Amino acid sequence: MSILTAVSNSRVSISLLLSLSLAACQGEVTEHAGSPLVQTVTTATLTLSPSYHHTQEFTGTIKAGNTTGIGFELAGKIKLIAVDSGDSVQLGQLLAQLDTQLLEAERDELNASVLQNSVDLQLAKSTLNRSLALQQQGYTSEQTLDELKGQLNSLKAGQKRLKAAVYANALRIEKSSLLAPFDGVISKRSSNLGEVITLGSAIFTLVENNNPQAIIGVPVNVAQHLMPQQKISLRVANTHYWAHIEGIGAEVNSVTRTVPIRLSLPKDSKVLNGEIAYLAYEKEIHQAGFWVPISALTDGIRGLWNLYVLSSDLDQDNHKTFNIERRDIEILYTKNDMAFIRGAVHVDEAYIDRGLHKLVVGQRVKPTSTAATAAR
Repeated sequence: MSILTAVSNSRVSISLLLSLSLAACQGEVTEHAGSPLVQTVTTATLTLSPSYHHTQEFTGTIKAGNTTGIGFELAGKIKLIAVDSGDSVQLGQLLAQLDTQLLEAERDELNASVLQNSVDLQLAKSTLNRSLALQQQGYTSEQTLDELKGQLNSLKAGQKRLKAAVYANALRIEKSSLLAPFDGVISKRSSNLGEVITLGSAIFTLVENNNPQAIIGVPVNVAQHLMPQQKISLRVANTHYWAHIEGIGAEVNSVTRTVPIRLSLPKDSKVLNGEIAYLAYEKEIHQAGFWVPISALTDGIRGLWNLYVLSSDLDQDNHKTFNIERRDIEILYTKNDMAFIRGAVHVDEAYIDRGLHKLVVGQRVKPTSTAATAAR
């Protein structure tokens, strides 16, 4: 009997402990329900803007004012290459030379012909002068004088022809030296020493210094609002430049359906041929709305977005409380981490600007002091 009594008393003790634990838990739940946890939130105030600036960015490429494939005006064998790719050159600097041995031999031959013509011309003049003196004495016929005058005129014409040939020879020798047409950098060498080139073959590709330009295609409606010499923002890599519009294309590109715009950058711009350039075109849109951080927005339904605003009320102790309300809004434009919105919101309303993942609609919150003032 003593054993049964002990077991019975143990069961009573366990039941009593369970009852006390349940009562304590119910008391704790009742206590939390009676005084729910109020979360602190950061807020901002809605300020109406009558319009916003819509920025569009268009891409193009950097191109030097002059990028030229340069070569000799003559065919021949390359005797000298004075520069190579990557070298900086100045206007008039020697870049390459052709072998001029044949031209020099031709020059010597022409000089001999000029000398022979000069001697023949002097003899013809002397003969004509003697014949004119003898004519006065009746010893020379008119036919002889005519033949001597014709011979003299022929030699004079030959002299002019030889002078032209000498000049042409000297010009070919001069053009056998390839000179830089402007200051720039050799971007490519296409021929080698000793190579026989054809007429007009490009030996080097020369990129002009200190004249960087950008060619950018823009839509027709944007091109119609641009003007020559207009100052506009241009970005290359992470550097921004103020460029001037030098020319606007007169036709639409059949592939891209854009109008090419040619812009000049400052002469000291640190850009390279072929780099991508970005043109920022800003247009004011006259539509009233509010700027809010993107962190203040959350997904809604039917393609809309939601903004959490604060509504105030008085509790049973006549203290002001703040609750979360969800408002449907539409995003009109985004820029960096900000969005321009319109919708079921009003000027000077306080909204929660971050941390929305921790909140639910209808939840009581405690705004920061600034936001609480704005919400009142």
